Amino acid sequence: MASSSSYSSSSCNSPCAACKFLRRKCMPDCVFAPYFPPEEPHKFANVHKIFGASNVSKLLNEVLPHQREDAVNSLAYEAEARIKDPVYGCVGAISVLQRQVLRLQKELDATNADLLRYAGASCNRGTGRGSHHVGQNPGLYSFSSPWSTTDDPYGDHRN
Repeated sequence: MASSSSYSSSSCNSPCAACKFLRRKCMPDCVFAPYFPPEEPHKFANVHKIFGASNVSKLLNEVLPHQREDAVNSLAYEAEARIKDPVYGCVGAISVLQRQVLRLQKELDATNADLLRYAGASCNRGTGRGSHHVGQNPGLYSFSSPWSTTDDPYGDHRN
């Protein structure tokens, strides 16, 4: 990623991706140049398609300079997510990841239960190993999920 201190449209003959897309001359004080280098034309095209160049320009001028790169990265991520999933955008991706966490949590809980059963069975067979460790902290590897299956705000239950 080019940062505002390392990229200037005047130091390079090629206009930034935004100015190239908008077919205008890239001025040395171009607000887009530090964040939309000419090597990444798709980045600006996606952001422009979803948010519009005027809105992005206004946003960048309102954000503190040290926060602009993060703002552009956030806009680019959301724009790409909106193009892939026009209805849910990045919320859809978050929902998929939450369901994956729930599924993995259930798998972990089942594996922990199997381990406890195995440890309990080996103790009951009289091996004499670890019988004092089994019941001390049965929740040692138990994790509770902050999400429940009813937390899906859209109820689409995609996998």
